Amino acid sequence: MMYLRKVTMLVFLTGVFVTTNVFAQQPENIVFILSDDHRYDYMDFHPNSPDFLKTPGMDRMAEEGAHIANAFVTTSLCSPSRASILTGQYSFRHGAIDNSNPLKEGTSLFPEQLQNEGYETAYFGKWHIGEATDNPKPGFNRWVSFRGQGVYNNPTLNFDGERRQVEGYTSDLLTDYALEWLESGRDDDKPFFVYLSHKAVHAEFYPAERHAGRYAESELTKPQSMKNIEQNYEGKPDWVRAQRYSWHGVDYMYHNRDDHPQSLDEIITDYSETLLGVDESISRVLDYLVENDLDENTLVIYMGDNGFMLGEHGLIDKRQAYEESMRVPMIAWAPGFIEAGSTINENILNIDVAPTFLDVADGRMPDGHTVDGRSFLPVLENGRADEWRSTFVYQYFWENAFPHTPTTYAIRGDRYKYIYYHGVWDKNELYDLQTDPKEMYNLVDAPAHQARVDSMRTAMFDIFEANGATDVKFRRPSRFQAGERKLD
Repeated sequence: MMYLRKVTMLVFLTGVFVTTNVFAQQPENIVFILSDDHRYDYMDFHPNSPDFLKTPGMDRMAEEGAHIANAFVTTSLCSPSRASILTGQYSFRHGAIDNSNPLKEGTSLFPEQLQNEGYETAYFGKWHIGEATDNPKPGFNRWVSFRGQGVYNNPTLNFDGERRQVEGYTSDLLTDYALEWLESGRDDDKPFFVYLSHKAVHAEFYPAERHAGRYAESELTKPQSMKNIEQNYEGKPDWVRAQRYSWHGVDYMYHNRDDHPQSLDEIITDYSETLLGVDESISRVLDYLVENDLDENTLVIYMGDNGFMLGEHGLIDKRQAYEESMRVPMIAWAPGFIEAGSTINENILNIDVAPTFLDVADGRMPDGHTVDGRSFLPVLENGRADEWRSTFVYQYFWENAFPHTPTTYAIRGDRYKYIYYHGVWDKNELYDLQTDPKEMYNLVDAPAHQARVDSMRTAMFDIFEANGATDVKFRRPSRFQAGERKLD
C-alpha cells in the first residue's frame, strides 16, 4: 500500500547544476476534516479574509501544504453535499437531493472500499444525510456520531451503537475521540482513514467558552452587494429582493426569533468565534501526526460542506448558486508529497473527494457505481493538471421547509456563470466573474451576451439530460411543512 514518487531536483555540484532523482513517499493514511457552513474566504491567510479573523491552524496547514483556491460543491446544502463527498456522485444520482431524502438504497460509500483495501476506518461527528439518525453506517470500524444537527455543548453521542451524554464542547470532544482512536483504538499495522466531521460552524452559532467575546469589539465590514441595495437589485431576479425579508434574509433573518442573534453583526461575530474551535481541531490533528511520526505518510484534507452567505445580496445561509454559497474552503497537507505553500487553481469539487481517497488506497468503487468526480491526487502531487475541467454544473432543488429559494441550475466556467431558475416566473442570471467577482451586474439581458447565454444554457441542459438529471423531485410535505402548523 505504500508508494514512492520520483521527484526531479536540481542539485548544485562543483559550480554546475545537475539533475538527480529523489524518491518521496506518497501518503498512505488519510485524515479528512469536514466543517459545516464554512465559507471559502474565512481563513486568515486568504486574501479576502476579514482583517479581524485569526486562524493559525488553517494558516499553518496552507503554509505547509497547498491551498485549493477554487473548491466548490455541486449542491450547497448539508445532506446533498455530504452524500456527494461519500459517493463521488451528483445529488441527482445518489438521491439525497435535500435534507430529508435519504441515499438511494444500495448506494456504495467510499469508506467501504477503503476497508476492502485493508484500511481501518473511523467516523467522528455529524452525519446528517437525509435523516436524523445517528446509527452506525457501513464502512467504519469506529463510529461516534449524533442525531441531526446535534448541539454545541454536552452532546448525546452514539458510540458504536450505544448512546450516552458527555460533557464538553462538541468540536473539542470529536477531536478528542479521533485522536484517542489514532493513539490506541486501531491496528498499527494497517493504514487508517479518519473522517472528522464537525457540527461547527452551523447556525445557531455557539463558540467555546474560551472563545466567546474574542471578536466582540472587532470592526466589521458589510458586503458591497448588501449596502448598495438598488445597484445590486437592478437586474436581479425578484426572489432575491423578496428573500431579504425572509428567514434567510438580512432584514428578517431567522424571523427575529428570541433565541437567535438579532443583528448581522452578532451573527458574523458568533460565526467567527465558533470557527475558532474548528481551527484548533486542525492544529491538534497536525500536531499529533507530527509528534507520532505520521506526518510524511498521511494526507490531510480540510474542507467545508458548503459555503455561507453573510449579507451578500441581502442574504444569509446557503442554497443559492452565488459564489459565497457554492464555494468552499479546501486545504491539503502531506509533507514530502505536496509542495509547501503552494496554491492549486484547478476547479476541485466535492464529488472529487471519494475518487481521490480511493486513488491513495489504489481502490475503486464497485462495478455499476457511477463516479461523477475524478481523483485530484495527481494535481496535489504536481501542483497543477495538464488537463482538467474548466466548466461544471450545479443543482439545488426547492424545499418545502424553506420555500423562498427556487430550484436552481447553474453552469460555471472559468470566467462566466449562468444561473437558471426552474418553476418561477422570474429572471435568470449571467455574471462575468473576472470583471464582476461580487456578482453585482446581471448580464443575462445584455445584447452582447445573448450568444453566450444560449450556448451556456444549451451546454448545461445537455449535461443534465445526458445524465438523467432533469427530473425535478417533489416530495409529499409533512403537516408541519404544509402549513397546518405555523412555520417558525
